[in-house]
Amino acid sequence: MKRLIADRLKTRGDFLRAQKGVRRIAAGLTLEICATPPNVAKKGRLRVGFTASRKVGGAVERNRAKRRLRAAAAAVLPLSGRPCTDYVLVARPVTLSRPFASLLEDLAIVLAAAHLKLKPYEES
Repeated sequence: MKRLIADRLKTRGDFLRAQKGVRRIAAGLTLEICATPPNVAKKGRLRVGFTASRKVGGAVERNRAKRRLRAAAAAVLPLSGRPCTDYVLVARPVTLSRPFASLLEDLAIVLAAAHLKLKPYEES
């Protein structure tokens, strides 16, 4: 199985595009995915972004939640992600207290469900 390289989503437009795509919710996180625009897509690469609203807590809690999501994404996405796909992981208030193994399981489950909904990737 080939490991994919992940680039970061940084612009607001990228996050808004993913928000309009497929969304799956688990106890520990919300996953939003969409196809990467053809003008920025790179073969064998995916893009990932992280966000946490003030509902999660103050700045310290939001940063900790995003660190946990980054660690979960680094463990799961290189093996289970699709190339030319944008992923946004959204923290939920329980992201802070959920055991990390459960967070990994949540991500794997929502990832599989979202991939079923997203149209299949066609490699060119």
